[in-house]
Amino acid sequence: MRRLLLALLGLALLAGPAAAGTRIKDIATLKGVRDNQLVGYGLVTGLQGTGDTLRNAQFTEQSLQSMLDRMGINVRDARLRTRNVAAVMVTADLPPYVGTGSRIDVTVTSLGDAASLKGGTLLMTPLSGGDGLVYAAAQGPLAVSGFVVQGQAESLTQGVPTAGRIPNGALIEREVPGSFRDLPELVFELKNPDFKTATLIADAINAYAVGRFRHRIASPRDQRSVVLSRPRAMAQTRLVAEIGDLTIQPDVPARVVVDQRTGTVVIGRNVQVSTVAVTHGNLTVRVTEAPEVSQPAPFSRGETTVVPRTEVSAREEPGRLAIIGGSDLQTLVRGLNQVGLKPTDIIAILQAVKTAGALQAELVVQ
Repeated sequence: MRRLLLALLGLALLAGPAAAGTRIKDIATLKGVRDNQLVGYGLVTGLQGTGDTLRNAQFTEQSLQSMLDRMGINVRDARLRTRNVAAVMVTADLPPYVGTGSRIDVTVTSLGDAASLKGGTLLMTPLSGGDGLVYAAAQGPLAVSGFVVQGQAESLTQGVPTAGRIPNGALIEREVPGSFRDLPELVFELKNPDFKTATLIADAINAYAVGRFRHRIASPRDQRSVVLSRPRAMAQTRLVAEIGDLTIQPDVPARVVVDQRTGTVVIGRNVQVSTVAVTHGNLTVRVTEAPEVSQPAPFSRGETTVVPRTEVSAREEPGRLAIIGGSDLQTLVRGLNQVGLKPTDIIAILQAVKTAGALQAELVVQ
């Protein structure tokens, strides 16, 4: 009785997320509402001798000299020896429709030969967009998770000490032209384009619109986008918010992704394999070199020589013939587990099954 209750509980847990579905806001984005990337070049100061070597990173020395010149300090003829400064690149994502005075996070990465940015402070750095205009200015102390400790004969490094973040480290100085009301049309773009998923989104939106506005407002344009017509009875912001909470069951393509470097195999839900018989065995050949030294007899005129000796052994592991095939993912995984293979062997079998034409899915090898 206890096993039956546990089995029913497991089925309920599996069926729960499937019945809930996926929200439209999680599988589609509104066209025209996107982030913009910003980038800038700056200096980090306050490092404890872990900054750039000015002889090797000449751009750091030039930047330091230019900064001091703007502050009224002439160091053009001086030989700078400081190791507390590092040249860095600063990157950030500008959210859509963000206003002047708002703050965003920035990422700081070393550009020279600095050993660590821990404890450093970023000086004011303008951040520009793709059009060359400055949209934000970044400044503040860095938060670095990695560290490096070294001595005369050994060093220890954990994480990446030459990269860090500044939470709320950039201040928005310029707004991106345009607003949400200026969008010419409302178009939902799918993150994973698919004709069936686009149709399901349009049907869910129309079912909601018929009950709310008494008419249909959505139509799928292609496998990537769904176009909406704006109803006059509701504000545009509220309309997008309510549509984003609608749930559907997105359709996923039959695909098998294989990563040969790590031995990772990901099999999609809709992957099917025609019934095939598979056997897999490994042949191991071992070559052992065991040279022996031949000593001459006492008081003889012979010479000591090395006699080569090679041992060759071959072992072939027995392979079991198993029938693999199924119309769902559980049956396919059960058939692969019956063979009892390692991930690398499963990758080889999947490639052979695809060549035989029995794998009814797209095989992606990375």
